[in-house]
Parts: sequence; C-alpha cells; structure tokens
Amino acid sequence: MTGTPSTACHRRGRRRILIAGGLAGAVALAWGLSGDPGAARRARSDPGAVGLLRSAADAARRVPYQGRRFLTTWKGGRSATSRVTAVHTPGDGVRYTSAAGSEGYLPDASAGDATAFTKRTLDLLTRNYTVVRKRDASILGRRACVVEARRQDGTIAGRFWLDAETGLMLHRELIDATGHPVVTSGFTEISFTLPAQGGAAPRPGRTRGSSVDAPAVTEAPAGTEPESPTSANAAPNSSATSILEVPLDARALDGLKRRGWPVPDRMPGHLTLYDARREAGGAVHLSYSDGLASVSVFVQRGTLDTGALTGWKKAVRHGRTVFCRESLRRWAVAAADGYVYTVVTDAPQSTAEAVAFELPRHPDPFWTRLARGARRLASAADPFN
Repeated sequence: MTGTPSTACHRRGRRRILIAGGLAGAVALAWGLSGDPGAARRARSDPGAVGLLRSAADAARRVPYQGRRFLTTWKGGRSATSRVTAVHTPGDGVRYTSAAGSEGYLPDASAGDATAFTKRTLDLLTRNYTVVRKRDASILGRRACVVEARRQDGTIAGRFWLDAETGLMLHRELIDATGHPVVTSGFTEISFTLPAQGGAAPRPGRTRGSSVDAPAVTEAPAGTEPESPTSANAAPNSSATSILEVPLDARALDGLKRRGWPVPDRMPGHLTLYDARREAGGAVHLSYSDGLASVSVFVQRGTLDTGALTGWKKAVRHGRTVFCRESLRRWAVAAADGYVYTVVTDAPQSTAEAVAFELPRHPDPFWTRLARGARRLASAADPFN
C-alpha cells in the first residue's frame, strides 16, 4: 500500500562497498586503475598542509568555543543561508540553537563533522585532491593558516581558514570548476570561552543541527515497521545524523547486502561510503564523501507517494524518475525495487540527482570489473586514444 508523508520525518525534518599466479597480478593492477586512474598523475600533497587539517579535526573535539555559524549554498546568482548559535563543550559535544529557537546536538565523538574533517574524510580528500599550504590570512580578527585542495588540473576545489592559535577551522569554501563558490560555511563570530551554563540536553530523537525543510517521503507498506529518514540539519558541514542512530560496522553492512539492501561502496564523482548507521525506525543512513562534498543517502523499505511531492521538479532518465528540490540543501527522492531513496547534500543539485539516478546499484560482476580495469589500463598506455 502506498503510504503518506511520514509524520516522524516532518517532526524531525522541521528541527532537522582467489586467483593465483600471474592472473592475480593483472587483476590487482586492473582493479587499482578502475578506482582512480588519475591518482598516479596527481601532484603530491604538502605534508604540512595535511597536518594542519588533521590538527583541525582534533581541535574540533578539543577546543571549547561559542559563536555564530552559518552555511550558505549557491544556485546561479542566488543563495540560501542558515545561521545558528553553536556552543562546544569538550567531552560533551556541540549544541546548536537556530534563530527560530529550534535546538540540535552533535556528540563530541562526531564534532569533527561540524568544523573540520574526520580521519576517513581527510583520507578521501588526500586521495582525490592535492592539498597545499597558502599564505596566512586574517579572519575574524585572528591569524589563520590557509590550506587549499586542488583538482588534478590545478584548479581550486576547496579553501580552508584554520585558526593559527587553536587549530580550529574558522571558514571553508567549496569551489566549482569555474572558480565560483558553491558552499561556504564557518563562523561570523567566535569566543574561546564558554558560558557559565551550557545548553540543555537535547530531547530523545532530536536530530543534529537545527531546522531545515524536509522532503515528503513514504511510510513502509502495511505489515512492516515504518521507516523515515532523518532530515538534513542546519549545522554547517555536518551530515544529517540523528543522535539515536546506531553505527553499522562492516559485518552489519555485509548482512544488509546479503538480505538485498542496496548499500553501494561508491557513487558517482569519487563519492565513497565512509559511514553507515541504522535509524530507530529501521531506515539506513549512508554517508558518502570525496573529501570535500558530502552526501547523505537514506534507504528505507516502502513505496513513494508521488502525490505528496507537489512542487518538486520531476526528472526522468533511462526510464527512471527522480523528484528534486533545492532549498538550503539539495534533495532528490527516488524509489525502486521496494525501496525509497532520499538524497540530501550541500553540493550542487546535479550531485544529488546523479546519486539518485545511480541507485539502486548492484555490485558489478568480477569479470565486468576486470574488463573495465583492462580498458583503463590500455587507455593509460595510449593517452591519445
């Protein structure tokens, strides 16, 4: 039975991947080339610049602060901005309050999501981009170390301002191939002291971050437990994760795959699965990143009530329909084979749509991967081909 938009989603949304001998060597080489054929040609990152970003990830958990943060995304010449007040207490976490008074919470173990990188996303950044140090600058009246992430062609893909004293990331930009920012986030003011009394603990079920518009999604068919994705939140740079989500390890992910759940390790644009969680309602939250852009994919059993998506843009490709909407964040919703997919990202709408059209993605057979790797190997050997 087709469901109606999930009430739980709206409540939270309004607050917020054995052969021996010579063949084995050929397989390994082909596999590596299929992953990222340009990696060997990419300029080497500056270890000092990488170290600064690593320190920023540590500072996000270690440094106490209170201040005002913003997230701005662009579409053409138009922008949308979210602003929150943020208070970080080491050992506790980050508590957010929006201008409307809605609250959010980010556990201290995940604080790096809010202002910097996690170890996994930093590894993805150095795999996909070249990281270099630039001349120091001043921001918010404080000296800042500036680090850039560059594409293989040398163009700038990201720029980061890190507080020289504490190491905390104060400002960051994601930049498109034309040189224009598509996402900026950071502090508009900051103090490295804490108020006498921290914010109140979040109520159970409250999502990380503050209010943002949620999409219309479905409930599971009758006879199954209802599932609904947690919405993205307005905490800059953080993924859309609920404090009630349970982390899934490799064994748990393998179990989901064996039961038919679509859990791809990679998505278009070098987006790689770096975190997976299970929501209290049963939906699976998959987090992907290339080191700069982050994409949340919520997978739940059910059917899509297309009648509830009035006002959403409808895109059709190869017989697949995706419903899209742009606000502060970009949304894409699709359904296939008894699953509903909700994609949420700060990145351009084209990223959300590309991921939605790719789902569900079943692992390629072994010989398909080998053939693809062999083709790329031949292409690398003949650059004029």
